[in-house]
Amino acid sequence: MTRIKIYYTLSFFLFSLMSASITAQNKYKVVATASIFADMAKNIAGDNVEIESIVPIGGDPHLHEPTPRDARLVTAADLILVNGLTFEGWLNELIENAGTSATVVRITEGIEPVQSLTYQNSTDPHAWMDVQNGLIYIKNIKDALIALDPDGKEQYEFNYGVYKQQLEDLDTYIVEKVAEIPTQQRILITSHDAFQYYGRRYGLQLEAILGVSTDAEAQTSDITRLNKVIRSSNVPAVFIESTVNPKLLQQIAKDNKVSIGGQLFSDSIGDEASPAPSYYDMLKYNTDTIVEALKQSNDAATLAEQEESLRSMNNYWLFGIVGLLLIGVLFFLVRKMNS
Repeated sequence: MTRIKIYYTLSFFLFSLMSASITAQNKYKVVATASIFADMAKNIAGDNVEIESIVPIGGDPHLHEPTPRDARLVTAADLILVNGLTFEGWLNELIENAGTSATVVRITEGIEPVQSLTYQNSTDPHAWMDVQNGLIYIKNIKDALIALDPDGKEQYEFNYGVYKQQLEDLDTYIVEKVAEIPTQQRILITSHDAFQYYGRRYGLQLEAILGVSTDAEAQTSDITRLNKVIRSSNVPAVFIESTVNPKLLQQIAKDNKVSIGGQLFSDSIGDEASPAPSYYDMLKYNTDTIVEALKQSNDAATLAEQEESLRSMNNYWLFGIVGLLLIGVLFFLVRKMNS
């Protein structure tokens, strides 16, 4: 290769790097509060914008404590996508301290929230667990992206249409899949109360140790309630969650001789090596895991009932034998006294 060719090759390479750097610098910056919403935005935005999540994958948004990195993200953002509904209790202070000029959009606008049964004027923030609500999320995100970048409207509309169809198909899939579970076994027991929207949409009774936030301590009454539900309904399995400590639910499963049906994703998607690296994959994986575990018979509980029944029968026989012996002794004593 001649010197001239080497010169042109290096010049072209440097120009390409500079162009890529300038393009990256010119991209709008969108920040979502959690990985689920960042994934939704990526499906609609494509490569047009930079999208990052404040709470990293695998983190618990309920317990998140903002860091200097979070403040830098918020400061540099052009658009911030938030869930609201009491989900990000730490966000307002972060935005105030960061002094951002970004537009803040609540992507649950138009969703009718589930009201807390425990706390007045408090709502369940996990609206994305119902795919019908997920469709509202992605429309709000699409509209926010178009408002931010009108020149990208055509691409955002196209990507949104494709994604919308995928989620509509997923919703149908979940409805049909849950129907495989025997009606009396459609009871979903989890670590925290993140599946109410899912249960209402797809026909499952929900029970959990903790409430809608993981920032709480389990009460003895909560454990007693779950034990009662498991035993009275012959529940075959309970489910741990990817962002919640599983120890207490594992102990409850052991005490009641039921299995751990699997690990569900609720407040975060999984990483690329997980079975749930996206919002779509998360709900499909959760559904497959729930259905596979709950449609099985509770062999352990059935065996325990049989053992209890056998013990009761043995006790009846023992009481009967002891009673006959007592009658025999009494009869012998009466005859002895009369002779």
